Parts: sequence; C-alpha cells; structure tokens
Amino acid sequence: MKKKKVVIITGGNKGIGLGITKKFVEANYNVIVGSRTKLDIENKYVENILHQKIDVVNEISHQNLVKKAFKIYGRLDCYINNAGISSWRPIDQIDQNFLNNILDTNLKSAFWGCKASSSYMKPGGSIINVSSIAGKRGSSNNSAYVASKFGMNGLTQSLAKELGPKGIRVNAVCPVLISTPGLIKALSEEFSPADKNPQKFIKDFSKLNSALKRMPTSEEVGDLCVYLASAKASAITGQCINIDCGVLPQ
Repeated sequence: MKKKKVVIITGGNKGIGLGITKKFVEANYNVIVGSRTKLDIENKYVENILHQKIDVVNEISHQNLVKKAFKIYGRLDCYINNAGISSWRPIDQIDQNFLNNILDTNLKSAFWGCKASSSYMKPGGSIINVSSIAGKRGSSNNSAYVASKFGMNGLTQSLAKELGPKGIRVNAVCPVLISTPGLIKALSEEFSPADKNPQKFIKDFSKLNSALKRMPTSEEVGDLCVYLASAKASAITGQCINIDCGVLPQ
C-alpha cells in the first residue's frame, strides 16, 4: 500500500493556514501543524493532523518539526512556511521592536523552515512560502510588512536555483486581502488604510481593484498549495504566484 505524503504547515491552525491545512487533509496527506496555539478544527479533519507547539522565529522549532515528521512517518514531501503577521505603521513610527517582530515572524521564520526541510527532503520535495502581493508592490504605511514579503519572494527565487539540482522545488503563493481574523485585527489598527472599518475597506477594495469583484478564500490558497506540492507541478519552481482575483495581473 502506498504511503501517504506528509506536509508540515507553520501557522496552519488559523486564517489562511487553516484553509491550507484542510485542503491537504482532503488531498489525503498526513499533516503536521506547527503553531503557538492549539489547533481547533472540525472532527472530520482531526485524524490526519498532528499539532506541535512551536515558536516560528526559533530555528530549532523548525528542525524539531522535520524530525517529528521523519520519526512518525519516515518522510517529508512538502514544507509550507505560512506563519506571518501584518501591521501598518508609517516609517516615523517604526521602532526596533516592531521591525524585528515583522521581519523575524515573516521572513526569518521562512529561512529556518527552508533550511530545516531542505536538509531532509528527497528529490521531488516541495517548499511553499506563503507571501503576498505586498511582496510585489509597495503601499503606504506598510514598509516593514512589504519589505518582509519582498524578502520572502527573493528567498523563494534564490532557493529554487540552489535546491533545484537536488530535485527540490521552491515556490511562493501571493494572496491579496483575505478576510481572516488576523487581517481584520491589523486593518483595525490606527495606521491601516481601513479607517477602522475593515469590512467596508475590503468590500470597497474588491469593487475597485478586483477583476472578479471579490477576494480569494483561504481554501483557494490551499488548493493552489496542494497543486504546487503535487507531481502535476513538477516543472514549476522559483515562481511567486498571485492568487488575487485579478488585482495585480502579471
């Protein structure tokens, strides 16, 4: 009997990450979720999911996730660096703690995930970084977050070249605004563009900017990740793929 494939998803317990987790379970993967808080998910998904508490800014946490995959399942097929945070601040309000928190959580954690997983993956393995269209264009009061996502896209492109000879593919997915609790919280902050009305902002943004007049869902991001992890995407690496309902056609 063919063994199930194994995927690790950081921050796979909520928001976009939870949508990704569900889609990999539906695709018959064994899923390991690494996050700071527990996984709260419907019973139909629980059987194929293991959870481990981690701090994504800590390199050892990523190493331990990979070791767990091999100890329990004897393999690792896909590693998804999804954990991240969003926050708006003008440059004159950015201090060292704010900047370190954004860069450590969004960018350094992806470095550690890529390092840990690529050391163990066999040819055919896939690394997926959950970036943003903010990694392709700047926006006001958002320089720290934008810089972290531009960095993630650069990491993706560089490692695709570096790890390609080992048969490991590296891609990024770049969602636009997806109405998760984390985004709503960030949009409610003082310097965000939402003027303290996140839902109206997202609705107006969709109407004015989206070719499809809507935003994508977390599950649609999950579908793209499942495809990129599959053999059907065996010729795709080094790409930073927008999933944005036509906000930024490229």
